[in-house]
Amino acid sequence: MGSLIDQVAVVTGSGRGIGRAIAEALMSEGAKIVISDINEELCQQTCEELKSAGGQVLAVPCNVTVSASVDKMVDTVVESWGKIDILVNNAGITRDALFMRMTEENWQAVIDTNLTSAFKVTKPVIKHMSKQRSGRVINIASTTGVHGNFGQANYAAAKAGLIGFTKTIALEYASRNITCNAVAPGFIDTAMTQALGEEIISKIVGRIPLQRMGTPDDIAKAVVFFAGPGAYVTGQVLEVSGGLYT
Repeated sequence: MGSLIDQVAVVTGSGRGIGRAIAEALMSEGAKIVISDINEELCQQTCEELKSAGGQVLAVPCNVTVSASVDKMVDTVVESWGKIDILVNNAGITRDALFMRMTEENWQAVIDTNLTSAFKVTKPVIKHMSKQRSGRVINIASTTGVHGNFGQANYAAAKAGLIGFTKTIALEYASRNITCNAVAPGFIDTAMTQALGEEIISKIVGRIPLQRMGTPDDIAKAVVFFAGPGAYVTGQVLEVSGGLYT
């Protein structure tokens, strides 16, 4: 028996990659899963695949940068399953460039998708959590938000903001039995990192004490810990990086 039986978990950006791995891990612990992604076709496809694996899964496409789309998604989940117990704010994008070459458009797109979206999604969800006096909010930050990174001023600023957001929500909602924590992935093996090429990947892996890239499953395990009933933890940031910055 899993530790999350009958819990309802919403995972944004869960059509593929880290978000999908998180959804699968929560499902394996017994949670009912909401696959939410801006790509409607991917959303439905992932939902069907998880259903065929035996999960209780709902597909709700959503653009997390648009409040009306977010509100519709939250209403659909509550109408279908009556509650939301776990929220994972995972949706995100990158628009990398050295600072002098970074356009205002690419700055704003990353801030909107990686930071402001967490505000827009958490706000309606936490209202329901407050009424039921329980909930788990888990934000997917990044080691870049803690340590910075060349060519990622926009991404670093968004993820650092997400960490500050996490700590404040934790303080404001602890009295409602709602926890809020962040998982900060390091160098994770995804389609995005594979596009860097073997030479760059090899150099970065050479700096990781555990001598390998992380996997989406590594991130998912950390999320499951924060989502579980035994996590007497709030306002914390867990770097899952193989010791990259130790």
